[in-house]
Amino acid sequence: MKAKILIAVIFFSGMISAQQTKTDSAKTKNIEEIKLSKKVFVKKSDRFVYDVANAPIAKGTNSFNLLQQTPMLSSTDGKVFKIMGKSSVVFYINGKRTLMDAEAITEMLKNTPSENIQKIEVVTVPGSEFQVEANEGVINIVMKKSKTNGYNGTLKMNNSQSFYNNPSSGIAFNARQDKWSFNSNFNMGTYREREKYTLTNGDSTFRNESVGTMDDPNKNYGGSINIDYEISKKQSLGFSYNVRYNKSFGSVLDMTNFENGQLANRTINQEDAQTRNHNFNLNYEIKTDTLGSKLTSNVSYLWFNRDKKSLGETFPLSNIGSYSAFQQAVPQIINNYAANIDYIKKFRNESTFAIGTSYNFTNTDSDTRQNDFDGTDFITNTNLSNHFIYKENIIGAYATYERKFSEKFSGKLGTRFEATISTGDVVGKSDIGFERNYNNLLPYATLNYAINDNHNITYSFSSRVRRPGFGQLNPSRTYFTPTNYIQNNPFMQASKNYNQEINYMYKNAFYANLSFNFAENAYSQLPLQGTMINNETGEETKFLRYIRTNYGNNKQLGLTLGMNKAWFSDIWTTNYSANFEYATISGGVTKDPTSQPIEGVTEILQPYTINVKTLNMFFQANNMVRLSAKKDWYLGVNYWLMPSREMEIGKLRTQQSLDLNIKKIMGNFTFLVEMNDILNSNIDDIRTTQANGSYNSVRSFKYGRELNINVTYNFGNQKLKKAREVKSANDAIKSRT
Repeated sequence: MKAKILIAVIFFSGMISAQQTKTDSAKTKNIEEIKLSKKVFVKKSDRFVYDVANAPIAKGTNSFNLLQQTPMLSSTDGKVFKIMGKSSVVFYINGKRTLMDAEAITEMLKNTPSENIQKIEVVTVPGSEFQVEANEGVINIVMKKSKTNGYNGTLKMNNSQSFYNNPSSGIAFNARQDKWSFNSNFNMGTYREREKYTLTNGDSTFRNESVGTMDDPNKNYGGSINIDYEISKKQSLGFSYNVRYNKSFGSVLDMTNFENGQLANRTINQEDAQTRNHNFNLNYEIKTDTLGSKLTSNVSYLWFNRDKKSLGETFPLSNIGSYSAFQQAVPQIINNYAANIDYIKKFRNESTFAIGTSYNFTNTDSDTRQNDFDGTDFITNTNLSNHFIYKENIIGAYATYERKFSEKFSGKLGTRFEATISTGDVVGKSDIGFERNYNNLLPYATLNYAINDNHNITYSFSSRVRRPGFGQLNPSRTYFTPTNYIQNNPFMQASKNYNQEINYMYKNAFYANLSFNFAENAYSQLPLQGTMINNETGEETKFLRYIRTNYGNNKQLGLTLGMNKAWFSDIWTTNYSANFEYATISGGVTKDPTSQPIEGVTEILQPYTINVKTLNMFFQANNMVRLSAKKDWYLGVNYWLMPSREMEIGKLRTQQSLDLNIKKIMGNFTFLVEMNDILNSNIDDIRTTQANGSYNSVRSFKYGRELNINVTYNFGNQKLKKAREVKSANDAIKSRT
C-alpha cells in the first residue's frame, strides 16, 4: 500500500530588516510533493514480514481471517494453517510461543480484532532458537504497543449454520496501570458437527463396504490470564495461566456394513469424551544493556487429561454373524515439567549472539481397558487392555550468531543439540516395551542478499527431529467397525528431517520459493489388510488396520510462486499463490508390531508397499474489494483448488472451496457475514490400490457449506499495550498432546 505524504518545504532567503521591509519580499520556493511508498510485504534475513497495520484488509475483521489473507499462508479447513505446504504451523506472539492447544489458538485468533496487530512474520525455515519439529514453519504475530494507562476489550458473538446450528461468544479484557499489565479472555460455544462416511476395502475375492454418519457434539470452554510486572526499567516478572475444557458427550458413529454386496450388520459406536488442559508459566526477564541484550528464564507445568469411554455394538442384519459388543475406556494423563534459560547479546556492529538451554520431562499414563461381550457378560480382553506408561526426558541447547555485513548482505548461523531419553512400558506385559537414548546435532544457516531495492534472494538450511505424538504411542484402537480401525503403535521412532529453501522477492510484491525437504525414517498412518483364521473351524475374518508406523523416506521438491499487491489506490487487494510439489515416497509396512498371538488363531497380513512419484499442486486466490469511499464496506472473494494428489496413504481426490464474505464497519461495531464452501466441494476422498489387487478407500463428507454471522464490539482504549507475552518452557511438548 502506498501512503501519500505531502511535505511542504518553504525556504525564506535574505534577512528582513527595517530598511528592506518595503522593498524586499520573502522568496518562497514552490511546494514540492513527494510520494513515499510504504512497504507492506518485505523479506528480512530469515523471515517474511507482512505489515498489516498499513494494509486495507486489516480493518474490521479478526486475526484468523487476516491470516487467511497473508501471503504464503493457507487454510483448507478453517482450522489449521499451512505455510507453502508445511506439515504444520507453530504460532508465536511477540516472539513468544503461544501456550494454547490447536483449538484454543483457533478460537483466540477468531476473537482477536485485526486492528490489534502491527505485523505478521512468516518464518519458512525456523532458526535454532525456535522449538519446532520436522518441517514446521513459524507464524509470529506482532501486536501493536502503547504505554497508555487504561483498559480495553472486545465482545464477540458468532452464529454458524451448516448441518447444525452452532452459537459461540467470547470476551477479552486488557488493562494497564503504570508497571502492571493484565489481560484475560474467555470463550465458550457449542460445535456439533456431522460427517458422512463411505469405507471400502477388499481385493479380487471379497469386498467390504460400510456407509453411515458420525454426529459429534462439542461444548468448548477456554480462557487465559496473563499478568506482567515491571520490577524496574530493566527487569520484568510475568505469570500466565491457560485453561481449556472440551466436552463431547453423546457422539455416535452409525455404520451399515456389507460383505460382498450382501447386507451384513450394523455397527453403532457411542462415545463420551472430555479433555482438560491446564498450563502454568512463570517468566523472568532482565535487560543487560541499552542495545537490547537480555536474559530470560521460564519454569512451566502442563497437565493434560483426556478421558474417553465408548460402547461399540454390532447388530446382525442377515444370517451372517451374531450380536457382539465391547466397552472401551481410553484415558490419557500427561504431566510435563519444563525450564529454559535464553541469553541474547546485541553488538553495536548490528550483530547478535544468542545462546540457550532447556529441559523437558514428560510422564504419560494411558490405562486402556477393553471388555468384550461373551454372550452373557462383559469380559476383560487382556490382549487389547494395556496400561501404557511413557516417560521422556529432552535436554536441549542452542547457539546462533547473526551478522549484517553490509546494507546488502546478512547471514545467520546456528546449531541445536538435543539429547532424548525415553522409556515405554505396558504394565504386566514385558514383551511390549522399549528404552531409547539418542542425540541429535541440528545445524542451521541462512544467507540473505539484497541485490537492490527491487530484488532480494535468500538461502536457508536446517535439520530437525520429528517425534510421535503421545497419543499415537498409546497401543489402543479407534474403531470404525469391528474389522476396520486405527491402531496406535508404541514402537514408532522419531524421524530426521532436512530442509533447504531459496527465496526470491521482486518489488516487495512478487515472490518465488524453491524448497527441498527430506524425511528419513518418516512415519504416517498406513492401511494394513489381513485375515484372521480360526484354526479349529477354519472361519476367516478380513480386517483393515490403519496402523501408525515408520515406513521409509519422503522427498519433496517444491516451487511456490506468489503475489501480494494492491490495485487502484488500494480499492482491490490481491493475494495469489501457486504451489507445485514433486514428491517421491518409498517404503512400506509388512507387519503389525502391536499384534499379540491369540491361541487358536492364525493371522495373515498383506504387506503395504509405497512407491510414489507424483506432482502435486495447490492454487489460491484471495481478493478484498473496498466498496465505499468511507472504507466501511468490504467484499471478500476467495477460492482455492487442490487437484488430486498422491500421499503415503493413497490418492486424495480433488478438493476446492469458494468463499464469500461481506463486512460493514459502524463505529466500534463490525458486522461480518461469511459463506464458506459455497460449492460444497471440500470433501476428503482417499483411495488406495496395491499391485496385488488389494484396495481401500475412505470418503468423508463434512457438510462444509457454512453460513457465519459475526458481531464484534470493541470498547475502551484500543491503543492500549497488552501484557508482555512470554515463552513457556514446555512449548515444544504442547503440539504433541
